[in-house]
Amino acid sequence: MTDAGHLLLVDDDEAALTLLTEVLERDAYAVETALSVDEAIGKLERGGPFDAVLTDLRMPVASGLDLVSYVREHDPDAVLLVLTAFGDATATAEAIRAGAYDLINKPFDIDTLRATIARALERRRMAIVHRREESPAAPSAAGGAGAPGEPLIVGHSPGIIAAVKTLARVARTDATVLLQGESGTGKELAARTLHHYSGRASRRLVVVNCGAMAETLLESELFGHVKGAFTGASSSRPGLFREADGGTLFLDEIGDLSLHLQTRLLRALQEREVVPVGAETPIKVDVRVVAATHRDLSAMVKDGGFREDLYYRLDVVTVRLPPLRERKQDIPLLVDHFLRSLAHRHRRGPVAVDPDAQARLLAYDWPGNVRQLQNVLERALVLAEQDVIGPEHLPEEIRLVAAAPREPRVRDAAPEGDGAALADVERQHVLRVLDAMGGNRQAAAKVLGISRRTLLRMLQRWGMVPPKP
Repeated sequence: MTDAGHLLLVDDDEAALTLLTEVLERDAYAVETALSVDEAIGKLERGGPFDAVLTDLRMPVASGLDLVSYVREHDPDAVLLVLTAFGDATATAEAIRAGAYDLINKPFDIDTLRATIARALERRRMAIVHRREESPAAPSAAGGAGAPGEPLIVGHSPGIIAAVKTLARVARTDATVLLQGESGTGKELAARTLHHYSGRASRRLVVVNCGAMAETLLESELFGHVKGAFTGASSSRPGLFREADGGTLFLDEIGDLSLHLQTRLLRALQEREVVPVGAETPIKVDVRVVAATHRDLSAMVKDGGFREDLYYRLDVVTVRLPPLRERKQDIPLLVDHFLRSLAHRHRRGPVAVDPDAQARLLAYDWPGNVRQLQNVLERALVLAEQDVIGPEHLPEEIRLVAAAPREPRVRDAAPEGDGAALADVERQHVLRVLDAMGGNRQAAAKVLGISRRTLLRMLQRWGMVPPKP
């Protein structure tokens, strides 16, 4: 049997390497392993090339992102897959921008991983064949922002990861993007993420809420006006399109635009030019437009409330931002992120959340989404005088939602001395929390109040993870 491909697996977890090697070797892959980035680079220099490199994200000394950057620079044809138990939105965007084909969260489904590797290698083969068939051309530099900045979108749920993957991939282009989602889901944050990872990051991101201004004022704000164009126009104004020239214009609540302004916006997108109010001569602009709405634009098109041609002009790439009730496994990460930021803003030390309060935050459905969570946490932080947020610091509607029986604590779950029953309850509780966190061990350990290493030992004891040899 011939090799299906030459793979390099990199992970500081030797047991995980052994297990994955056995699986992939059964699929006829030739597999080599490394326990660190330095060891991996040594193997790449001595024994490469490899068809694919699968690397863990977080390792001592150097990270998987460092390895991705190295491989992409030295072997552009290699397929790069990042495996991580810490899958979050920022890591996803950085991995894709660095050149990774995909980012896969642990614990991963073996069949899904197999399919991803096979698909990636097939696309690699097709790309090499296509490049050989084409005439030689000078390589082009990939667009994008400069050095990675601070985290923008926080989360590791499938919906958020899918959204960030799309944002990271489309950022290097000038394609118009339509962001859809309920109010408070973070559409402006998604627009800022898109701009941050684009080749326009050094220029301005101009934000305008289309539902916050009257039609005549919004027209002047967007397209500018000349002196004397209307009563009170004592001087000319360039408008937001021209202010965003070379950068990005974010049009929030695009569904609130009048039909008249929709017509003007369509021309600006088609012709890449604007005509200020009161002027006749168009002015060329180079602007990447990102639009957002909580409305169903396709339904508005059917009802005559939104122009069909503008809808299709905006709907080049659509990204859906999931509501918080669909990504509850992100709540612990969001709580930690917001409390750090809020504590700094209010000049407070670290503020913790007790288990009862956290249970209520996880149980609530959050109709106001991430924005509501942030506001609730700010209120709680201000009221928590002893640097611990309890249920009493939360709004009444959140306190009441947890009135249903909650998970019994391990120490209360069985009569004293009933060791077998206690161990069974402990196992059920840990596995239930792990499932609620989408299999993310770091997040589950945080909710359980134990270290990730302790959680790993428990899973090994229950036969859920192969023990280290």
